[in-house]
Amino acid sequence: MPELPEVETVKRSLEPLVKDKTISDVEIFYGGIIKYPQPEKFKEMICGRKIIDINRRGKYLLFNLEDNNTLVIHLRMTGQLTVCDRNTSMGKHTHLVFHISSEHDLRFTDIRKFGMIYLVSTGDWCRIIGLQNLGYEPLSKEFNLEAIEKLIVGSKGLIKHFLLKQSNIAGIGNIYADEILFSAGIHPKRNIQTLAQSEIENLYNAIKQKLEEGIKYRGTSFSDYVDGRGKKGGFQEKLYVYGRGGKPCLKCGALLEKSVIAGRGTVFCPKCQG
Repeated sequence: MPELPEVETVKRSLEPLVKDKTISDVEIFYGGIIKYPQPEKFKEMICGRKIIDINRRGKYLLFNLEDNNTLVIHLRMTGQLTVCDRNTSMGKHTHLVFHISSEHDLRFTDIRKFGMIYLVSTGDWCRIIGLQNLGYEPLSKEFNLEAIEKLIVGSKGLIKHFLLKQSNIAGIGNIYADEILFSAGIHPKRNIQTLAQSEIENLYNAIKQKLEEGIKYRGTSFSDYVDGRGKKGGFQEKLYVYGRGGKPCLKCGALLEKSVIAGRGTVFCPKCQG
């Protein structure tokens, strides 16, 4: 699933291509992607509207329209949102096409059809519970050391689960949780209440560092993820643990272990994170 760095990369790559463009028409090939309103109403409400800007909240993309409505898109597992030349052949998994100029389309493609699209009044997220209940944006000024300390004081359970819980910190998924914990030197099975102050500081710094690094290298591409221009990311070449179970640790040489923790496949170094 695209996580914060991937969604931020999609946002940044789409922004110069769609900002101030008017959606002249929408072709809907699979209406199940549209969660609100009904597809017919969705088309009626969005056609003729200009895209004022694009924001990101956690793993959600928010296209602010000129009529004080927001097009909210969650890519989920295999969603892709790309700008294409109108003459480019359309893939069989393309479910929505937004006409944004006489020559270009904004296309939503999703092999597994898990993606979600909403059109709601700007700021009225009550129909999108996942968006409404998001926690801190980890790269914002509001997310400081004091903020994560307060979160940890009010939390129980494993540190891996803490990082994945979107109501704590928005945008972290399995890839970056593993990389963050490795960078911080913390075992993913650690009870969060056992962390020392120095470990909390290491965790905080690792969250910032790894997410910024993921953005720098334009996200992690293993199979489906591409940016708004259809280009793959490069952070998969920088991973220390995720997807490397059974291979030598790049720092100490010990064999990386793989386990299911917090319901997710997890890779860690028994020595560096012991």
